[in-house]
Amino acid sequence: MPKDPHPTPDDAKAVNCYALRHDHLFDTGSKAAERGTRLVAWITAAAMVAEITAGWWFNSMALLADGWHMSSHAAAIGLSALSYAAARRYARDPRFAFGTWKIEVLGGFASAVFLLGIALFMVFSSVERIFSPLPIHYREAMLVAVLGLAVNVVCALILGNAHDDGSSHDHGHGHGHDHGAHAHHHDLNLKSAYVHVLADAATSVLAIAALGGGLVFGWSWLDPVMGIVGAALIAVWAKNLIAETGRVLLDREMDHPVVAEIRECVESEDTQITDLHVWRVGRQTYACAVALVTRDSRLTAQRVRETLAQHEEIVHSTIEIHLGPQGAQSKLDKSKGETHP
Repeated sequence: MPKDPHPTPDDAKAVNCYALRHDHLFDTGSKAAERGTRLVAWITAAAMVAEITAGWWFNSMALLADGWHMSSHAAAIGLSALSYAAARRYARDPRFAFGTWKIEVLGGFASAVFLLGIALFMVFSSVERIFSPLPIHYREAMLVAVLGLAVNVVCALILGNAHDDGSSHDHGHGHGHDHGAHAHHHDLNLKSAYVHVLADAATSVLAIAALGGGLVFGWSWLDPVMGIVGAALIAVWAKNLIAETGRVLLDREMDHPVVAEIRECVESEDTQITDLHVWRVGRQTYACAVALVTRDSRLTAQRVRETLAQHEEIVHSTIEIHLGPQGAQSKLDKSKGETHP
């Protein structure tokens, strides 16, 4: 049966409803960051296998220890790469109310906890070596440390170049704003992988210094002491990363400057915000729910939304408007055809 060329009122209503719908794709991720973390995870895993194999073949505890230490970093960086893949795979899954970007943040949080565990293990091992020292093969251990540092430098360069490729903020709401220039600074998942690489590089540098002191001056105590120093540095990085990712996961964003900006552009002499919720849905994008009480009967949700559009980081808003006493009276007067000065 041919389709009726003249749509019914119900058809028109359905078309209008469809036009007003939008998806919840607030952040499509970074392909460059995903490729970079995946490549670094493979490089780290290959170096780990090589060190463990060589340690077993040459009966070197130094090589074995560094290889197993590198395995923890390989696992954590692999988790970061997996988080990117999961966020991309489920990006249009309607079960995620505000998109899948927080999967990346969750990966960064788990990686930071992993890093804290590494720091604790390093402290335990270093204290054990202080009280129960073992003979150190300085030249072999220094070679391992130098090779590890070289791998870390390569990995750091890869992640440092894994900047945003401009596709990470297609939120589908028609604002047309591009946040790509700043986004890689707020990629907590990429940052967690980068911190793992830096932590491993820092421990390699400290190890080279300690082994050099032991080889030249016979300071065998310097090796475990440098281990504790490295662990403290890693713990500080892990703590800061846990705080950053935890703040996003728990929606603790009400002290962000964007909250004050929302109040400033929405509130007026006749309009006050009675309830405001702001949370992050992308690296630099936010959603908000605003409840207003106003005496201006002409104020509409669309007008408020247009006002909020001045701030390009706000990509989703829910507006609730309540008329105050004067606004309600004005509306009633208009319905009666009366006017008041």
